[in-house]
Amino acid sequence: MSVTAGLPAEPDVLAHIEGRAGFLTLNRPRAINALTHAMVLRIDEALTAWEHDPAVETVVIRGAGERGLCAGGDIRAIHDDARAGGTATPDFWRDEYRLNARIARYPKPYVAFMDGIVMGGGVGVSAHGSVRIVTERSRVAMPETGIGFVPDVGGTYLLSRAPGELGTHLALTGAQAGAADAILAGLADHYVPSADLPALADALTREPAADAVARFARPAPDGTLADRRSWIDDCYGADTVEAVVERLTDSGVPEAKETATVLLTRSPTALKATLAALRRARTASDLEEVLNTEFRLSCAALGSPDLIEGIRAQVVDKDRDPHWSPATLGEVTQRDTERWFAPRAAGELGLRAPGDGD
Repeated sequence: MSVTAGLPAEPDVLAHIEGRAGFLTLNRPRAINALTHAMVLRIDEALTAWEHDPAVETVVIRGAGERGLCAGGDIRAIHDDARAGGTATPDFWRDEYRLNARIARYPKPYVAFMDGIVMGGGVGVSAHGSVRIVTERSRVAMPETGIGFVPDVGGTYLLSRAPGELGTHLALTGAQAGAADAILAGLADHYVPSADLPALADALTREPAADAVARFARPAPDGTLADRRSWIDDCYGADTVEAVVERLTDSGVPEAKETATVLLTRSPTALKATLAALRRARTASDLEEVLNTEFRLSCAALGSPDLIEGIRAQVVDKDRDPHWSPATLGEVTQRDTERWFAPRAAGELGLRAPGDGD
C-alpha cells in the first residue's frame, strides 16, 4: 500500500454500512478503479458479512473519482505476469469469476452505479447485479478483442442474451455502449442522471431499493444501436468472422463498412474464440457453465502471444500498433479455436450451478 505524507493510503475498497445499506466503493481513482486480486477478495468478504446481517437490506457498489466505476482488471499486472509465465493470474481470475457468480445470485438487492467507464471486470462486478444504474456519462464495454483477449467475467453470457446480434457486435468490436444502448443490450436496467446519484445513495440508506430507484429513474437519452439493428442483425448472423466482415463490407451501409475496418484491427485469434464462445453461451444452461468455459478461454489467452502484444500496444508502449500472431483471420484454423475450449490440465474453475449440491 502506498504512503502519502507519511500516512497510509486508504484501502482500495472502502466498505461501510449506512442506515439500511452496505456501500462498496472501489477506491483506485487514478487507475479508474481497476481491479486487483486483493480488491476482489475484499468485495467477496464484505458480501459474505452483509448477506447474513439483517441490518443490511441493500448493497451498493460505486467507484471513487470522476472517471468511472471500474476500467476492468489490472491489465498491466496481467501483462507482467504473462511475461513471467502466467502463474498468478489464473488464481485472480478464479476468485473474480466466483465473485461474478455470487453477485448474480446475491439474495439482497445489489445496486450498481455504472457511472462513467465500466469495462471488462467492471462489467463483471456490476452487470450481474439485480439493479443496474447507468448515467449520461456511462461507457459500458467489453473491449477484450483489442488486446488479444476474450470477453470474460460472464460477459459472453450477458452479451449472448442481448436482442438479436447486438451482443455479437459489442463483443467482437469492443464498442462502448452509452446509457440507452446498455439498457437495450440488457447490460443495465435504469437511467439516472449522474448529478442525482448522491441523492439516490442517500435514499437507499432509508428505503427499499425498488422504491428509491423508481423515484430517481428517468428516460435515457437516445442511443445509436436501435437504429442500427437491421444491419447488425443481418451481418453478425453469419457463422464465421470472415463472413461477418464480408457482410459488413458489402452491406452498402457506411457505418457497417467502418465496423468491418475496426474488426480487422482486432486479434484474429481472439475474434474467432469470442464468436465461438458467444454461440456456445447462447445454449448454456446458466451463468456458472459459461464462467467455467470463460476460465478455459482466459487461461488459453494468457499463454498466447496476442495478449502480451495487445496489452503492450494499447497500455504499455501505447503505440496502438499490435502485431498479431497469426496476423490474419484466414490463418486461424478451427482446430486453433477449439484448443482454447479444451479442459485444463492445471485445473478447472469448477463452478457448480445452484442446487447441484456438494
